[in-house]
Amino acid sequence: MNSLPGYDELKAGAGHGKGHLMTLSTPTAMSGPDATTKKNITRLIVATSVGNALEWYDISVYAYFAVYLSKAFFPANDPTTSLLLTFGSFGLSFLIRPIGGVVLGAYADRHGRKASLMLSIVLMTFGTLVLALMPTYQTIGILAPIAVLLARLVQGFSAGGEFGSSTAFLVEHMPERRGFVASWQFASQGVSGLLGAGFGALLTSLMSPEDLQSWGWRLPFLFGVLIGPVGIYIRNHVDDATPPPAAKQESPVREVFARQKFATTLAIGALAVSTAVNYLIVYMPTYVVKTLNLAPSVGFIASFAAQTAVALLAPIAGMVSDRIGRTTHMIVFALLLLVSIFPAFLLLTGKPTPAIILIGVLWLGVLKSLYYGPLAALMSELFPAATRATGLGLSYNIGVTLFGGMGPAIMTWLGGFAAIGELAPGYYLTAVCILSLCALFTIRRLRLA
Repeated sequence: MNSLPGYDELKAGAGHGKGHLMTLSTPTAMSGPDATTKKNITRLIVATSVGNALEWYDISVYAYFAVYLSKAFFPANDPTTSLLLTFGSFGLSFLIRPIGGVVLGAYADRHGRKASLMLSIVLMTFGTLVLALMPTYQTIGILAPIAVLLARLVQGFSAGGEFGSSTAFLVEHMPERRGFVASWQFASQGVSGLLGAGFGALLTSLMSPEDLQSWGWRLPFLFGVLIGPVGIYIRNHVDDATPPPAAKQESPVREVFARQKFATTLAIGALAVSTAVNYLIVYMPTYVVKTLNLAPSVGFIASFAAQTAVALLAPIAGMVSDRIGRTTHMIVFALLLLVSIFPAFLLLTGKPTPAIILIGVLWLGVLKSLYYGPLAALMSELFPAATRATGLGLSYNIGVTLFGGMGPAIMTWLGGFAAIGELAPGYYLTAVCILSLCALFTIRRLRLA
């Protein structure tokens, strides 16, 4: 077992407690519940979740309204080509996320979590504002898609640093309940996805297709701009649990790349299936229109239901994992996902009625939620406090880029093959689910969580 690359340095800091790395779960300079009131914990969760929610709200709105954005900014003679360009820019913006994760994560490890969180939410709000106000291709020509891509890159960079810093911020305030507090990272994603899908269902029901294409799609982005100042105000009134290091320390980036490659690989693997299912949910309105030839509101309603499950069930799953251990909980639901994926898509494609689509997507959303809850805590336990934000930022954003951000484009591309067709998402999710199970069994076998 010791021959595994990076195993020795990972194991050196690990204990064998149920659900935790003992060395990493007992930080000496962190305040626990005795030092932090319930009111303060609520404020901490809100402060971190609002930025994470804004990030995922922007992502979900872009994906939900991809059909309209493709016509506004990426016109082409072939609608499929136009949509591929839209999702391509969606995916390309994720390529900068690992850079944001490393840069802002290292900034958090050196200068404090709060400083990094303030910077990321300002950048995120700016990118959303650009998308909301950007003139269309018909108005400014080629500058429109270029500006959209640049705005997405700014958002990708800021979002890249958000998860690592905010997760470290949460678990270091309440280390003995990491599963619960860190689960709000993903519960907030459910709330933001719920808002995005809600906007989609509402606007497609109340507005004509012409008005929605002309200006209606801008309304969800303008709403996102309003979230930014609220998050900035709240974050400015919270403090770090652990102060920045007083003395100069070795570069967190160098430390992660030199000694924590194995931990990073395991974290990416554990994340893979959850991010793939998440992007399937935001891809669903496009899948419903382009593949199943149904009204877009059907996909929005199904996505709305799935995101509701994430918002409600992720914290419950996090609490359960604090009691029984992360991998025990997550392996059960990863296996349920594995055996559910193809039956769900066979049902969706065989009988594509609104009720069937709602049930199938909701079931996948429930399983994803219960898998998702403990994930942030599990990932945080693979890295020591000195490099936690950097390690989390790097692993999270590589995983999201590879298995999430490029997911809609990959599924659209796979759907063009006659042998795969409507079942493209099913093939994609099955492969990714097997990868995550391998990572979880490795973590469990090495008794890392």
